Amino acid sequence: MKTRTKILIGALVVLLIAAGGGLYVFFHHDTPAPANKAAAAKGIATTTTGASDRSTTATGINGTWAIQKTARAFDFGTTDTGTFVGFRINEKLATIGSTTAVGRTRDATGSMTIAGNSVSAATFKVDLTTITTNNSQRNRRVQQALETDQFPIATFKLTQPITLPADASSGGNVNVDAIGDLTLHGVTKHVTFPLQAQLVNGEVAVAGSMNVTFSDYGVAVPQSQIVLSVDDHGILELQMQLKRT
Repeated sequence: MKTRTKILIGALVVLLIAAGGGLYVFFHHDTPAPANKAAAAKGIATTTTGASDRSTTATGINGTWAIQKTARAFDFGTTDTGTFVGFRINEKLATIGSTTAVGRTRDATGSMTIAGNSVSAATFKVDLTTITTNNSQRNRRVQQALETDQFPIATFKLTQPITLPADASSGGNVNVDAIGDLTLHGVTKHVTFPLQAQLVNGEVAVAGSMNVTFSDYGVAVPQSQIVLSVDDHGILELQMQLKRT
């Protein structure tokens, strides 16, 4: 009887260890790299090699530039090179510990207008209903937290011109602040969004991130039994490629 009990206990321990390991593998995916201007530039360079836009040299960068949604990589890998908008938020999971939840969508539209040495206007829209995360188990809770059935679209509208450096039209690195109105969950806030940009082969690679407190927009972070805690603040990030229309 004692031997049988020991066997049953041993089997139970093995099952618990296996279950714990399964949970670790299931929830503890490698965290995707942050939005990155170099990755956006690489996505342009590897798909337009030798196809630099001669009109850029002739006319500078004046005109309207629209988001390009292409087949460039977007798979929550370590070097996503395509256009996406999303968030990063820290959480603590039961028995697993701290991890970073990352949500992203490719469904962003919009454009910016450049006149002289400044961005004079810019408006962007993001379809939040298509946000997915680096763990599919989070997707439904993220949609519920954002209440995308009522507030499916987030927007950003530039409210102050952005002055560009003199070498922007020749491919120089651009580091600027985009000041404007961010609307999320039906709430509009005046924000400053730091951005990095560069002209590459006739397209503009853009990336940036800013801290955001979700409760400021009336968003309650999602909870579940396995999630011990989730930060009420996180990072809103974007990575884009824009081409002159």
